[in-house]
Amino acid sequence: MTRKDFLRGQRIDPKPITGRETIPELVDNAFLAYNAGRLAEGCRLFAERMLEDDVTVGMSLTGAMTPAGLGMSTLIPLVEAGFLDWIVSTGANLYHDAHFGLGLAMHRGTPFADDVELREEGVVRIYDIFFDYEVLLSTDAFIRDVSAGPEFQRPMSTAEYHYLLGGYILQREKALGLSRKSLLGVAHQCGVPVYTSSPGDSSIGMNVAEQALTGSQLRFDPSADVNETSAIVFDAKTHGGKSGVLIIGGGSPKNFVLQTEPQIQEVLGISEKGHDYYLQITDARPDTGGLSGATPAEAVSWGKVDPDQLPGTVVCYVDNTVGFPIVAAYALARRKKRRLRRLYDRRDQLMRQLTEAYREAKGDRDARAEATTVDRRP
Repeated sequence: MTRKDFLRGQRIDPKPITGRETIPELVDNAFLAYNAGRLAEGCRLFAERMLEDDVTVGMSLTGAMTPAGLGMSTLIPLVEAGFLDWIVSTGANLYHDAHFGLGLAMHRGTPFADDVELREEGVVRIYDIFFDYEVLLSTDAFIRDVSAGPEFQRPMSTAEYHYLLGGYILQREKALGLSRKSLLGVAHQCGVPVYTSSPGDSSIGMNVAEQALTGSQLRFDPSADVNETSAIVFDAKTHGGKSGVLIIGGGSPKNFVLQTEPQIQEVLGISEKGHDYYLQITDARPDTGGLSGATPAEAVSWGKVDPDQLPGTVVCYVDNTVGFPIVAAYALARRKKRRLRRLYDRRDQLMRQLTEAYREAKGDRDARAEATTVDRRP
């Protein structure tokens, strides 16, 4: 590159802030460098490229985001706008999401309270969020009561479980005169499949485990989750479309969204190149070896990201509770709503398509292996 190439970027010459700016105007005018610059790049990547009609968008969610209200303020508007087509979340986020749909209260508190005193008073703390211990007990009772129903008495993917649970939360919302309080409820209405990569690692899984001791036949099927999510990505890529991932935090949900491509390529043996767009908001560093900080470039070596699409990847090192609402506000202001893909309703069709492609690829591999064996015979 020449000096002219290096100096081709936008000149830093922003207008003074007046206090009358919209979120997009503020981002485009004042977020020019450092992590603000990466956040602005992320906003534009999501709004201008990932939300094109031919892109299927998957999101992973970690951290205690729903207790902080991001389910209602940020996630639900994105789902209703057709900006999120499938989701992988920690079970904890979905459990705490249910509190709001059940009309249970979460309160703003302080991180400087005495936790021994809180325990004695029956108050639970998530950093600076307070809620009554009875909120947990009430939600546990609701989950056990619902999960004991006959439609739950069989093995199922976590998407199917969350879809059924979301339907019951919607019923409770209606009875309480509430609406649009629960992400699970809105995902049920919009046909957005919601998966959990570690279903036993939350109070939902704990309550399901308790029922297993009393004879419940409900079991989460992790193989179904792996194959269904891979089928979603395979469908996105085989009909001339693209796959984009929005990663909020990191951890197991991040890997579960990204591993769809190695599952397709490495395990099933189907020719593919990786996700096309990758936007992550995280506060984790890459040099500690943790997955939460792993970069898109590193993901290329696993086949998770298409190497030709690395310019379509952005990592914003910023608190999710700050960065995610800004990205959402920018996108909702800049883009019209998209048609709901209702991928939950198409799960059987997507699985048939993936299975057929796998059998064809496996047949080709077996034929090549047999030919190699024949050639080596004396």
